[in-house]
Formats: sequence, C-alpha cells, structure tokens
Amino acid sequence: MANMSFSMQIAEFIAKTKANQDLAVRAITAKIDEKLVSRSPVGDASYWQRPPPPGYAGGRFRANWQLSLGSPATGKLDLTDKDGSATIAAHGAVIGAAKAGDVIYFVNNLPYAKRIEEGWSRQAPIGLVALTIVEFQTIVDNAVNGVRAGTSSSDFAQGYSTYKL
Repeated sequence: MANMSFSMQIAEFIAKTKANQDLAVRAITAKIDEKLVSRSPVGDASYWQRPPPPGYAGGRFRANWQLSLGSPATGKLDLTDKDGSATIAAHGAVIGAAKAGDVIYFVNNLPYAKRIEEGWSRQAPIGLVALTIVEFQTIVDNAVNGVRAGTSSSDFAQGYSTYKL
C-alpha cells in the first residue's frame, strides 16, 4: 500500500511537472510574440521622400508576423495592424496549443523583413529579432519563475518532506 501511495505521488508530481512545462512554454511564446509584434515598425509616410501610394495604411509588417507549430507559415498576409493587438490576438490559439517539445516558428515573410532586421528602419535601428534573442534568457527566467510562483508552499513542503529534497 505504501508503494502504491508513493507511486501515485510520483505520478502526480510528473503530471504537474509536465503541465508546468507547457505553461512555461506558452508564457515564453506569448512574451516573444508580444516583443516581436510591438517592436515592429509601422510605416510613417511623413519621413518618406515620395508620397505614399493611394490608400496606404501603415502596419503591414506588424500584421505579417505569423506564429505556427511544427512547420513555418508560408505566404504573406494582406492585413495591416498599426497597434499589433489584432496580430497578437490572432496568435492566441497557437499559443494556447503550444506545449513542451513543440517546435515553434515566428516568421514574417514580407520581402523587406530582412532589411528591417538589418537596421533599415529608423524605428528599429538595431532590428527586433536580434534584440529579442538577447533578452531570451530573461524571458525564460521570468516565465519559469512565474510558473514556479504558482506552486503553493504546502505543495513544496510536501515535496520536500516526501522526496527528501
């Protein structure tokens, strides 16, 4: 009976750990998504040497961030999103489905994406992907600490006494 109880405790610990990993992956994905979208420059025709084409609306680059699991998204989106909220909202289902072990892709397939990353835009003179990569460890640490904060002291105490941690 004692072995059964111990086995059940181990199984419960494993299930909780897997769930926590998934939560951390989702938090990390959401934060990276937020940073990439919010850092994306939005066209401002007042700086242009030539007038914008008729009907121009900035925000196409920002709206073209695509988030996918397993394989990168292809193609371009015919959307604009000046503040990024619609783009981030559209990614919600993918973020909600992400779990530990998934390969997660953030892509922007517009032809000028590489130029923006290389500092072409005055709004993103050092790019945005590279800056987010520099912050990656902090993003991970914050996500893990946030998930860890959801573990109650009684859960920790039980683990400590049961598993001699």
